[in-house]
Amino acid sequence: MANHGNELDYRDVAMRFISGGSVVSALESFSCKVSPSQFLAIIGPSGCGKSTLINITSGLVQPSSGEVRVGGQPVQGPGPDKAVVFQNFSLFPWKTVRENIDFGLRINGKSLTERRELIDHYIRLIDLVGFENHYPRQLSGGMQQRVAIARSLVMRPRVLLMDEPFGALDAMNRTLMQEELVRVWQELKPTVLFITHSVEEAVYLADRVLVMTRRPGRIKEIIDIDPGAGLPHWRNEPIDVVQLRPRFQELRHHLWNQVRNEIHRSP
Repeated sequence: MANHGNELDYRDVAMRFISGGSVVSALESFSCKVSPSQFLAIIGPSGCGKSTLINITSGLVQPSSGEVRVGGQPVQGPGPDKAVVFQNFSLFPWKTVRENIDFGLRINGKSLTERRELIDHYIRLIDLVGFENHYPRQLSGGMQQRVAIARSLVMRPRVLLMDEPFGALDAMNRTLMQEELVRVWQELKPTVLFITHSVEEAVYLADRVLVMTRRPGRIKEIIDIDPGAGLPHWRNEPIDVVQLRPRFQELRHHLWNQVRNEIHRSP
């Protein structure tokens, strides 16, 4: 069931930096709402402000103007209600799988009993049984990313922010992790903001895809992923099967053209 406390609301968000004595505008006039438990993918040219948007949403940085709200409340800093999964896994190499997952629970004051129950649950959920006492160096890239996702989900976040989470994986592991993410998201239903450079990944996973302009990043287009004819969302099927559908190719072609036009657009 959707949690109506996990709506994301961007209100005229802008972000500017000082670089070399001049002002660089990363984001301008970014306004949109992400419904509770919706899966929103964001695509756009490199340097268009996608990662900046993740940092603002998580509370790691404050926007130059405008605001972000989660469940109607302004984001004023990081917190367990907003979890971030990065491309580089960001695991502690000296901690085991269990200890990595436990980290956020421990610093947020959860009791030992509650921590053990939650860790056991998410180790099963993300299919890490048998690897609890392994260190990151003993795991494949796909397994390490499973640990990173479990560490984020164990905090029961209202919003899950994913910045190119599968970008460092090989093609086979990337496909497996896409399907794994769908399974876990359907059980927990956080609101997801998913940054990717892969148009195919965006069309496969998301309820909606937001296309950003080149810097300064603005919203160029938001489209609903509609499989057509009242069909259920195709993320429940294997991606290699879905990619053969004419509707999938139509959406992929449209979105890629939108991004390509921004890449080649004159400043």
